[in-house]
Amino acid sequence: MNKKLLCAALLSGLAVAQTASAQDFDDRWYLTTSAGFNIQDGDRGTRNAPFGTIGFGKFISDNWSLDGEFNYQNPHFENPDVIRAPFQRAGNLNWSQYGVSIDLRRHFIAEGRNWNPYVVAGLGYQRSEEEFDAFPSPNSPGQREDGNLAGKIGGGLQGDLGRIGLRAEVAYRLDADDTSVNASNESWFGDVLASVGFIVPLGPEPSEPVADAPPPPPPAPNCADKDSDGDGVNDCNDRCPNSQPGEAIGPDGCKVQISIDLKGVNFDFDKATLRPDAVAILNEAVEILKRYPDLRVEVAGHTDLCGNDGYNQSLSQRRSDTVYKYLTDNGIDAGRLAGPNGYGESRPLVATAQTLPECKNETNRRTELNVQ
Repeated sequence: MNKKLLCAALLSGLAVAQTASAQDFDDRWYLTTSAGFNIQDGDRGTRNAPFGTIGFGKFISDNWSLDGEFNYQNPHFENPDVIRAPFQRAGNLNWSQYGVSIDLRRHFIAEGRNWNPYVVAGLGYQRSEEEFDAFPSPNSPGQREDGNLAGKIGGGLQGDLGRIGLRAEVAYRLDADDTSVNASNESWFGDVLASVGFIVPLGPEPSEPVADAPPPPPPAPNCADKDSDGDGVNDCNDRCPNSQPGEAIGPDGCKVQISIDLKGVNFDFDKATLRPDAVAILNEAVEILKRYPDLRVEVAGHTDLCGNDGYNQSLSQRRSDTVYKYLTDNGIDAGRLAGPNGYGESRPLVATAQTLPECKNETNRRTELNVQ
């Protein structure tokens, strides 16, 4: 057979490969090894022989795989007339063969089926080392070494055994060997190859893609998280949902009347300076006034019943001035404060005699904030 014709035929067979599909498939590299029997072309004059292969490959799509493979076989033939040395006859001349090939397989895979058929086409290089009768040369037998284009076509079954695969195959190999000594009239040989082999995937088994978990649904609206009128009371507890800005609001969301009791702001006898306990009470009053910016109060000073009216009037004024100044110094706008006003001894909380020592009553010596 013409070598060019053989090459063209094999290349045409390889050209039927299709483009890889978009579906998922196991694209791991794998090792292959096989053993079988080589039924030799009768024109060689050799006996049939076992052979073995080793290679590697991978699936390039759902249904197509591509392998690279090395093969070896050592057939021999009987020739009792071969003279290896003077006056010594021997037989079993060797005709060893080894080569490499690139094999493309089309797998006919059906869902739920463990064993699937395939067809194979391969193209490669095959080398022959042939012993021949070189009589009367003392170096008989001689040896020929030559390499040639080779190709194969065939089919088989491939199955899955879990971690490994099994492949059974029958193929016809064309060897374009045209320099044979034993079969000098032949330009090519055809051998039948029957084999069983294993496929060992490399690397971890691909896992199924895990779909992203859907985002959690948005939380249901909760009245406890809302304050529609901005009064600081959530909608669940707000019994008056239409409060106006600046109003004094109670825990139920409704407007309340505010009174600021500064009766604890007392002064020492005949003094207008703040005591530490009075400062603490005034700080609370400052916080209340800041929380309710629309609240207005009167600053009113008082005395006990000791002393004459004129002196007590002046003393009460100084006391109210002291509280007024403290409030404005701590951020309370003067426009929210009425006074300061001194009422002297005219508004006692405790009725006492106007003589010593009964008139010295601390409760009466006070300054008040009266809500307007």
